[in-house]
Amino acid sequence: MPVRIPHRGYLVYAHDISMTVISFYASIYLRLGERFDTFFPADTLLMAGALFGAIAAGVYMYLDLYRGVWRYASINDLFAITRAVTLVILIFLLAMFLWSRLHNLPRSYLAINWFVLMALLGGPRFLYRLVKDRRLDLRLEDVGAPRIPVLLVGAGDAAEEFIRSLGRAADANYRIVGILSESAGRVGRNIHGIPVLGTLDNASDVIAALDKRGEQPQRLILSKENLDGAKVRALLDAATEAGMTLARLPRLTEFKSGPVDATKVQPVAIEDLLGRPQHPLDRPAMAGLIKGKRVLITGSGGSIGSELVRQVSNLEPQELTLVDHSEFNLYTIDMETGDRHPGLTCRAVITDVRDAGAIKRLFEATRPELVFHAAALKHVPLVEANPCEGVLTNVIGTANVADACEQAGVATMVMISTDKAVNPTNVMGASKRIAERYCQGLDLKRGKSAGTRFVTVRFGNVLGSTGSVVPLFQKQLAQGGPLTVTDAQMKRYFMTVGEAVELILQASAMDDDEHLHAGKIFVLDMGEPVLIMDLARQMVRLAGLVPDEDVEIKITGLRPGEKLFEEMFHGGEPLVETGQAGILLAAPRAADAAMISLAIENLTVAARQNDTPRVMTLIGDLVPEYQPAPPDP
Repeated sequence: MPVRIPHRGYLVYAHDISMTVISFYASIYLRLGERFDTFFPADTLLMAGALFGAIAAGVYMYLDLYRGVWRYASINDLFAITRAVTLVILIFLLAMFLWSRLHNLPRSYLAINWFVLMALLGGPRFLYRLVKDRRLDLRLEDVGAPRIPVLLVGAGDAAEEFIRSLGRAADANYRIVGILSESAGRVGRNIHGIPVLGTLDNASDVIAALDKRGEQPQRLILSKENLDGAKVRALLDAATEAGMTLARLPRLTEFKSGPVDATKVQPVAIEDLLGRPQHPLDRPAMAGLIKGKRVLITGSGGSIGSELVRQVSNLEPQELTLVDHSEFNLYTIDMETGDRHPGLTCRAVITDVRDAGAIKRLFEATRPELVFHAAALKHVPLVEANPCEGVLTNVIGTANVADACEQAGVATMVMISTDKAVNPTNVMGASKRIAERYCQGLDLKRGKSAGTRFVTVRFGNVLGSTGSVVPLFQKQLAQGGPLTVTDAQMKRYFMTVGEAVELILQASAMDDDEHLHAGKIFVLDMGEPVLIMDLARQMVRLAGLVPDEDVEIKITGLRPGEKLFEEMFHGGEPLVETGQAGILLAAPRAADAAMISLAIENLTVAARQNDTPRVMTLIGDLVPEYQPAPPDP
């Protein structure tokens, strides 16, 4: 069977032949100096060099030197080069003996050529790796130990590190039988002797081919971080069909946080299934937004608020004020921030955004330049059962913070909203829509003045946030089921909390173009909505169980205020491009600040009196598209 050189391998093949011919003449020169032309006529020298190159071309092709990746050159590659160079020298020695009985050819030349050729072939490979990695690890990898056979997904740095780690670990449990690459460019090559057998798209075919050879892998291991969720879901399907489990290597962030065993694989997280390709972000602009500023974050102990604290504290603010009404949540994030950034001036303040006087005094004391307002009640059924409480926090609390920002001369206030504010069917969504309208009205009123800029950012569900479906499913799985899904057709948008906060910072850092941005809502691109039933089944399968057999999935019916499909835009909000990937703009609907202020004053009185019918009437007046779900029969 002829040896096939991968496409990119031809460049390396041409390099090696060129180096081989150069080594021939360099070795002659090193041995004989400038007198070499007195020993060899020019035509003989040319023919001998061509013969040496032709022999090398055949040997290199025969020994299949071009499936390794230069980036991951190792001691195994050095052994392969040594074998090839030795064979070339021996065959050339035989050929020259038959041709000229080695007439005039110094015997020491062959030894010199062996060392020169080794340097010219091996040197560039290891120098390339040294430049790329700024280190060189020449330890021998043991890739043939009798361990559990696995198929590795990803042909990059993490895969290479995992392969080397397995070779060094005497008690490692795995034997890699092949690699799947994201691109076809590395198919047919190898990393430390492990072949790249195919791409992610033909994973099922690769698994079937390995099965026919008696090398059926028992586990599929992801080595690449931030793999597109759709690809992970397809890999999960392929693994399940073949009776395999799916796992991943530790993430780079886990190595940074402390010692991690590189050979210890971990379960695939639901974030891996729902992840999307990372949008390129303007990180210098994000850093410029925060660095040296006095920043205040409300709801700083919540899911979004705590991640805002983490990312903002990384960007070197002058001072950070954490605000929350939950003592435990505030204590937790305050302690974490102190441990991570001991030199940062950080104050933790227990207060309630509903208390206008307390918020005003806080702003007067801290004089923040940038405010992120993440405090909210967001659990739909609970707010539905307690509408006055939801209004007091989500509407009145937002108005209190916004008014304090104006009075204290805050440069920018960022209000965190939700997709449930679009055509709401519940009090939580309607209250967030009123909060959006209030901030929109203030931003439109600002016009060209130097007052506070009000930025509203809207997005969908955050994975793992308090009260979301993923922690609920995880708890139900731990209890053995059933997993409860309200409706088989229910869909939701999902985003990881880290990605959501990055895009919040990105939207906040965009240029303050009054004509483009005034009163508009920044809407994060949430990708495609996910069927909750599919999510439940995938989580069961990730646990190594079979849906509907090992774990029941139970339909419970819609809860009060829930709807089947969430929307990111209202029909009356024309879509505006921002030029920043992952962020869109919803053009404002009419939002007169004076009118909304008067309506909110009436809403405040009704909510504080716990007058639910009046509160519901006022909500309907402020949000005409609000269609409350019909009561259960």
